[in-house]
Amino acid sequence: MLSEACERNKEPILAVLREELAGSTEVLEVGSGTGQHAVHFAAGLPRLLWQPSELTGNLPPLAERIRLEGGANLRAPLALDVHDDPWPVDAVDAVFSANTLHIMGWSAVREFFRGVGAVLVPSGVLCVYGPFRFGGRHTSDSNAAFDHYLRARDPVSGVRDFESLDAEAQAHGLRFAANHAMPANNCTLVWRRPAH
Repeated sequence: MLSEACERNKEPILAVLREELAGSTEVLEVGSGTGQHAVHFAAGLPRLLWQPSELTGNLPPLAERIRLEGGANLRAPLALDVHDDPWPVDAVDAVFSANTLHIMGWSAVREFFRGVGAVLVPSGVLCVYGPFRFGGRHTSDSNAAFDHYLRARDPVSGVRDFESLDAEAQAHGLRFAANHAMPANNCTLVWRRPAH
């Protein structure tokens, strides 16, 4: 099964990752979903080792796509729940996640940043793609409608405030580095862990 959104956004995200992950060697992707991003990004960034991950129940179709379509630098997916402590991964110098933080409850978002803080090495980078609010405001009417839809479906989900995310990131030793505007009123937010 293909996600149309993944097909639409994979090239713009790859362009950002080429820039932001220029100094990276190994990427952990949290919430790899269908695996379309993992396959595309690993192919487009062949010098990087790409480690996809998903919740245990979502692993079989992801593993099958990676087995059929993945290249030598795309690893078999790991079972990873952000609540795991510790995460089942060695230290990495990059973490990527797309369209996950608005699906998780806030407690899981906090666990996401805790886990990233635990596995990301000095000078490491975190890139997060999705819709976000800034200063309590949506960036578009469509994002406001999407937020309403998410909260109606699951009251603990919803488009996240950048300021709240940044506070969590800072609490785990990360410093905000960039906001890349993306198609469809989304953004790729970038945090970095200082070298020292």
